[in-house]
Amino acid sequence: QVQLVESGGGLVQAGGSLRLSCAASGRTMSSYAMGWFRQAPGKEREFVSRISWSGGSTYYADSVKGRFTISRDNAKNTVYLQMNSLKPEDTAVYYCAATISNWGADAYWGQGTQVTVSS
Repeated sequence: QVQLVESGGGLVQAGGSLRLSCAASGRTMSSYAMGWFRQAPGKEREFVSRISWSGGSTYYADSVKGRFTISRDNAKNTVYLQMNSLKPEDTAVYYCAATISNWGADAYWGQGTQVTVSS
């Protein structure tokens, strides 16, 4: 089993920055793609960003492109999400996920960390 624990969320003013971390345990994560998703109140969970097992490929939702940066440190079994120029619409619970196949039934999920951006 894989356990994922997110940290780094909090309250920040619009235009500010936060760095989320996701620490994985249970298995070596170097074979897993890692990703970040978010869910705002009253909305469905949505994709934010993902990174390949090697870190060589990254993908972003259009809404965060140019503001967020995903990275990973396989030696530390940790994935990061640097969030800059935050907007109130970025307010959500942010979830870390890991998978070796798909982001559905085969994915592992963390419990989430709250990010609140005030205007």
